[in-house]
Amino acid sequence: MTESDDPADIARRLAELRQEHRELDSQIERLSWPELPHNADELTLKRLKKHRLWLKDCIARLQSALIPDEPA
Repeated sequence: MTESDDPADIARRLAELRQEHRELDSQIERLSWPELPHNADELTLKRLKKHRLWLKDCIARLQSALIPDEPA
């Protein structure tokens, strides 16, 4: 993840992570279909799901970085 405070940089990175998350979702769904002969092993699916969860956490952190701080 980038450490830039520029909202444009954060928004761009956020879009990239969302796209990667959607692609990973599709990949996991395809590999999870039991009727397909190339059904993935459980370890591969577990790793993909873990990476997807990490992406979701990164997206949440970037979204909160876009919210301006309120004065106390």
